[in-house]
Formats: sequence, structure tokens, C-alpha cells
Amino acid sequence: MRLRKGDLTARVNSNLRVQFGTETLTSYAGLEMISRFLRKIDFAGRLRSAFSRTPLSGDYTIVQMITLLVAMLLVGGRRLRHIRFLRDDVMVRRFSGLKRLPDERTLSRWLQQFLGDRLKSLSRFSTEFAALIIRKLRILSVVLDLDGSVLTTGTQVGWAFRGYNNKKRRLPSYYPILLHVGTLSLILGLKNRPGNVHDSRGAVGFLKDTLRQVRVILDPKTVFHFRMDGAFFQGSVIEFVQRDRCFYTIRVPMHRWLNLKGIVQMRVRWERVNNRIDFFQTRLPVDQWGMELDVTVYRKKVDHLSPRNYQLDLFAPDDPYYEYSAVTTNSPLTGKALWYFMAGRGAQEKTFAELKSGFGFDSIPTRHYGANSAWQHIVVLAHNILRAFQVESGAVAKSKNPKKTASYIFPSIHTVRFQLLNVAGRLVRTDDGPTLRISRNNIRERLYHQVVKFLPRTA
Repeated sequence: MRLRKGDLTARVNSNLRVQFGTETLTSYAGLEMISRFLRKIDFAGRLRSAFSRTPLSGDYTIVQMITLLVAMLLVGGRRLRHIRFLRDDVMVRRFSGLKRLPDERTLSRWLQQFLGDRLKSLSRFSTEFAALIIRKLRILSVVLDLDGSVLTTGTQVGWAFRGYNNKKRRLPSYYPILLHVGTLSLILGLKNRPGNVHDSRGAVGFLKDTLRQVRVILDPKTVFHFRMDGAFFQGSVIEFVQRDRCFYTIRVPMHRWLNLKGIVQMRVRWERVNNRIDFFQTRLPVDQWGMELDVTVYRKKVDHLSPRNYQLDLFAPDDPYYEYSAVTTNSPLTGKALWYFMAGRGAQEKTFAELKSGFGFDSIPTRHYGANSAWQHIVVLAHNILRAFQVESGAVAKSKNPKKTASYIFPSIHTVRFQLLNVAGRLVRTDDGPTLRISRNNIRERLYHQVVKFLPRTA
């Protein structure tokens, strides 16, 4: 039925008067859904148990402060001072179990308590939370992407130094190392480091600690497969992964001492991945480490001279341009499958970008190293909570792909805020008890009913 034009327009003749009152209003009605999920998995009980031996001082409990910061990050807060805008929101107070929210100075002083064993407890809890998600989904083959990320800090932040900051070379930075679960877009482990260390610095110890924690939780049959870039092409890393009975796939840098150029020059026959990519497999002796590695060399046909000079002067000027790369692995993947599997490693950059742009991972809340490290772990925890919530509330599964990227369709945090979290509502009391009343919208109503169906109300 066609409507009249007069039925489509509304006349606006004056400005509305703006008044502020004490009504029980909220701008974040969707936090109720996250709250139900956290009660269902006994998030508060697990958090209290994790800090039973390393309690924090203050008027607020560990559960109240962590849930408050998680709520702030989920709804879009990126700085400690953003807590001011949430102070009178009824759903934020309900979510964190508080009648009165702390100010930013209280949050800063509380975060500064995270040193030594307390920071380890927070790191352990975050890792175990991610491992519990993997266990619940019964994933027995876990793909882990290891990489670092640079966070510019400014000149007055503790334990931040100039180093490997490519975008802002003159400014100090942090260089956290992260362990990303490729098929779930989770962060399994995190360790903050100063910005003057190499990407692989402390990687072996970080992997050893993380695997020791998760193996206690996961099925004993679980197999780990690491994907790493050329910065982790280190004898100590390869030796540890092999000794720990894990698979690895590591990009091999074109170092002169490896003589990859000579091996490629002698190669005549290449196998085909597709119409633009060829490969061959060989054994590469690395005398410096006393190892012999299985290496697959790829060449990709491009239509331009690469600025990174991958051509390596291997062929005559009338030959096509190629970009060369090499990968070493101890997995049984074929050369073709290995190309796509290694290409899937790039999906972690999308997760890192969402951590920074969506959750404030790149924000430096204080000048204190321990507080900033704790902030990073809480950001990761908020991200993992969102991912677990999406899986639990009916995320659409994707078909299996050779790149081993996310197994579900995960809307970004920006989309989740628009559709679910940042929704206006009113808390009212009816004959049935406290009720959250939201303006009617058919699409949003169906979405909320879908979430409620998967997350029944718990005590």
C-alpha cells in the first residue's frame, strides 16, 4: 500500500527544552544481556578465586572494579576520565554492583596496585578465561598467532623506551606480545614489554608460561599449531616448540647466511599453488643452530617491481616480476595448503586493530607501568568476554576454510554497541518486579529475544 506524503513527514517548529532529572534512565540497556552471561558462567566467583591469594586493598572489591572497567570498555570508554559520564547511569551501576562509582583518580590508584604477583594473577585469569572458552567449544586443534604490537606512550610514562616504533620513532613506546587464537579471534595470552626490545624477546618464556596454564584446562589431546612471522625465526623458539610437541609455521627471512637466494637460483622446476603462485620444497641446513629445517619457497607473480626488491636479481630483465617468500614448518601440510594457512595469519591484525580502535588498547591511562599493564589485560578480558558472549548467544558458524581464520561471523564492537549495547532504556518497577523498558523497535526486539533464548535468566 502506498502512503501519502503527508503521512511521512512531521513538522518541527521549535527547539525542545532540555532538562536533567533523577529518573532511572540508562543509555546502555544492552549491558543487561552481558550481565546475564557473566552470571551464567559465574564470572564473579572465578574472579574472586583467582585473587584469593593476592587481594587488593581499597573500598571496592576486585569483582566490582573489574566489572566496572569492563562495562566502561564495552560501551565505548577509552580513558579513565570517561567514568565521569557513566557515574549516574543505572545499568552501569547495576552491572558493577555499585551504588556509587569511583572517580578516575581512585581507578588510577587502584590500577597501580598491579605489580608482581597481582599482575600475574590478572594475567593468569585472563588466559584461563580464554582457555575455558576453547574447552567449552571442544576445539582440539588450536591455531595460535604470535606477534607484537607497538603502543606509543609519550615521554613521561614508566618503563617506556624508544625502539621499534616505526610510526613515531622519536617517542617512547610499549611493545606487548600477544597470542591470538586464529579460529576464535580471542587473545589467549599477553605480556607487556618496553619498546626497546626485539619482537621475539622473551617469546620462549611467554609461550612456556601460557602453555603451562592452558594445558591444565584443555583436553590432553589438544594440539597447538603456532603461526609466526620472520622475527620469531630463532633457534630457541623452534627448539622449544618442537620439544613441547607442538606444530610451528614460521616465515623464513631472506638472510644471506641462509643462502636461500642460491637455492632459488639453482631451482628449475616449480609446482603450482594457483595461476600466480608457485612453490618448491627443500631441506635447509642451518649450521649455526645445528638444525636442518623443512622449508617451502614461494614466488608470487606481480605486475610491478616490488619496492622491497623481492626480485633478488635472479632472472633476466625480460622475466616477470616475482615476490619471494619462504616458510618453515614441521606440520604435514602440503605446499598448497601451507600457503593458505600462512595467509590466514593476517586475520590477527583485524583483531589487534579492534582492540585499539574499539576497546582502547592503545590508550595509556597512567604513568605507572603496572597500571598500564593491568589496563591492557582488562582490555583483552573485555574483548574475550564479548567474543564468548557472541558465541554463546548464537553467532553464525562459518564453513571451514584453509586459512584457519574465525569459525564464526563476529560483528565488530562498534556494530554490537549500535545494535545491542548502547540502547536507551528505563528501569521501572512493575507487579512482576524490576523491569527494563526499551523503546519498541521490531528488529532490535527480535535480536534481544534471540539473546534471551540462548541466555536464560540466572540467579
